Amino acid sequence: MYKILLVEDDLILGESLVEFLEDNNFQVAWVKDGNEAINITYDEQFDIYLLDVDIPFINGFDLLKSLRQSGDLTPSIFLTAKVNTQSLSIGFEVGADDYIKKPFDIDELLIRINTQIKKTFKSYHDLLIYKDLIFNISTKTISKNDETIHLSPTQLSLFELFMKNINKPISKEDILFHIYKGEEGSEAALRVQITKLKKIGLNITNQRAVGYKLEEL
Repeated sequence: MYKILLVEDDLILGESLVEFLEDNNFQVAWVKDGNEAINITYDEQFDIYLLDVDIPFINGFDLLKSLRQSGDLTPSIFLTAKVNTQSLSIGFEVGADDYIKKPFDIDELLIRINTQIKKTFKSYHDLLIYKDLIFNISTKTISKNDETIHLSPTQLSLFELFMKNINKPISKEDILFHIYKGEEGSEAALRVQITKLKKIGLNITNQRAVGYKLEEL
């Protein structure tokens, strides 16, 4: 289940979006101002941000600019009535991945969300194929020889991280932060999880003094 941070101070719209997104199998955290958004992103990781622009304390533009400056590359979509050229320019300049005008068709928003999620896997399709493994991005299911492979939530999170970074070394620190959400995790436990992924067919190599890499085949 993909996790969305919704930053929206319109209560009616916010409630409608949360209900719609949860009905479409997303987990949603909803905050109503920029300060709340900053605080929650320190403690939790998300797959996508949905950001209103005119929110209290820190507007959406400054919020995203701050997140990008901190190294947060989470895909972000602005939901706003501001659609003049200057606003569009500012939005993309601070790091937006997409921009949708209010009022919007809620099904269009869903299409845009799914498109951004696929892009994090460097794909425009629902299915990713690695050797004889097939990963369905939309459903987060893995199959091999027509049989479903079951992973724990931690293993699935690690699987996704490697699939998003094929042939790219990832530091142990970044991996531990990703799968344990900032909480302390041991390298011994990480090795156990990686061993499990190797058994299902991922060619993960240890990069000396760096971390791990999923080799492209």
